[in-house]
Amino acid sequence: MYIIQLDRITINHAGHVIFRDLSWSIGDYDRVGLVGPNGAGKSSVLKAIVGHVQPDTGTIVRMRGISVGYLPQEVTLTPGCTLLDEAMTLPPDLARVEADLARIEAQIADPAVYGQPEALTRALDRQEKALAEYERLRGPHHASQVRETLIRLGFAPDDFTLKTDTLSGGQKKLVALARLIVDGPDVLLLDEPDNHLDLEAKRRLEALVRDYDGAVVVVSHDRYLLDEIATQIAELADGKLTLYKGNYTAYTTERELRRLRQQQAYQAQQKEIARIEEMIKRFEHWASIVVNERHIKQARSRRRMLDRMEANGEIIEKVVERRQMDLQLNGSRGSTKALEIEGLTMAFGDDLLFMGLNLLLRHGERIGLVGPNGAGKSVLFRLILGELKPFEGTIKLGPSNRIGYYSQEHQTLAAWLERTPIERVRDLVPISEGEAVAFLGKFLFSYQQTRQSIGTLSGGERSRLQLACLMLTQPNLLLLDEPTNNLDIPSAEALEHALEDFEGAVLVISHDRYFLDQVVDRVVELDNGSLRSFLGGYTDYLAAKQ
Repeated sequence: MYIIQLDRITINHAGHVIFRDLSWSIGDYDRVGLVGPNGAGKSSVLKAIVGHVQPDTGTIVRMRGISVGYLPQEVTLTPGCTLLDEAMTLPPDLARVEADLARIEAQIADPAVYGQPEALTRALDRQEKALAEYERLRGPHHASQVRETLIRLGFAPDDFTLKTDTLSGGQKKLVALARLIVDGPDVLLLDEPDNHLDLEAKRRLEALVRDYDGAVVVVSHDRYLLDEIATQIAELADGKLTLYKGNYTAYTTERELRRLRQQQAYQAQQKEIARIEEMIKRFEHWASIVVNERHIKQARSRRRMLDRMEANGEIIEKVVERRQMDLQLNGSRGSTKALEIEGLTMAFGDDLLFMGLNLLLRHGERIGLVGPNGAGKSVLFRLILGELKPFEGTIKLGPSNRIGYYSQEHQTLAAWLERTPIERVRDLVPISEGEAVAFLGKFLFSYQQTRQSIGTLSGGERSRLQLACLMLTQPNLLLLDEPTNNLDIPSAEALEHALEDFEGAVLVISHDRYFLDQVVDRVVELDNGSLRSFLGGYTDYLAAKQ
């Protein structure tokens, strides 16, 4: 049963049409993964459904009584509040009923009311109805549900007193999500709920979404998550929404089959159109020679046939290959031992982060470094880069290795925020401005974007610029810290293909489980101050852990 219907909606942003005449129906227990390239309008669709954005044309119809909960990409919590108090914030309906009960109780306590039987009876009737509504909204169980949901999302009771100002981006999302889950809307709209979550938190998120009693629409670049929770994929690209049954893997297979069938049908139709066009020319030529009315009618008849096909939308579109980032990592051969860590210990004051770490990364090897947030993975990278000095132990780099570093928060671009991508590229290699523009075009930058300051670029654009810079420096030892965090799926796939062909060694921190399965041949887990090694990708690591 469809509970929300979008009928031919169009949304403009700053004069730019994001999509036009988009239609979509959402069922009462759908599990939908909404995918598409950055800028396609996925967040705009969610905002339109929840009412934060009004479509320029078209309508959005909800079934009567249907409630919608929305988790935005960026969550803002009340400053200075504790985690638990913020999560305990009442849903609007429950807050209204609690306020009604408080007013009624004050009236009942008023001598002017309890001294008059009729007024008291009316107040008690209102109280009875309000209490029934309070029970229906599960008011008596709200506090216990909040605590239970927070624990299911990975928070410990000791975390409940943490101030919201100290929470990470991922933790803030989980607090906001807990409020939504307890509120229990009929439809959950989640915009990249997995961002900044570690592997364990993502598994908990998946379980919560799978068990949710209602419809869920998730925007995510996490292909593993989409495989685990989605029963339908909605692809928004080039202003069109296309639906596919099944999870992400099923979607990729079906999409390629559809594209292949469309291309075959297009070629067959074009051959038929060319044959008809040739017939029209032939009839028109004969008619011009012998002035034969029959030939003129035959030419007109076939011309009307082609016109009807076009008017009725029967012309099959040619399959257009979507542009992908053209990333090529051509580092030369490095030392046999690319990186060797022995007895590495790191502490900040009295806080011991890890002790006695040993790790050997050989030439050509791909290692995925995983572990909970705060375990010290990024600190380990800073030690390898020489930005920090270890408390004890040694870090040896192969003498012929050149490090290429991709930073999670784009720190490698921090000194260039007021400069342009062209200037950044030309600082790395001696090329002309035109060559720099052409090079950046391979990374999907428009001419205008190459000339604007790096500080104005989006997270995804800065990620692509970092990768462009890596390509120019031609490293043979890659240290990648969450490289897919801000990339859309096509760009993540382009990075995976580039790493397949990369000759050097790779050490990558990632919570992108699909990426780890595609790229690494060994997973190393940093947890509780020590390292454990597992052969294979993420799926092998998970099986070994279980």
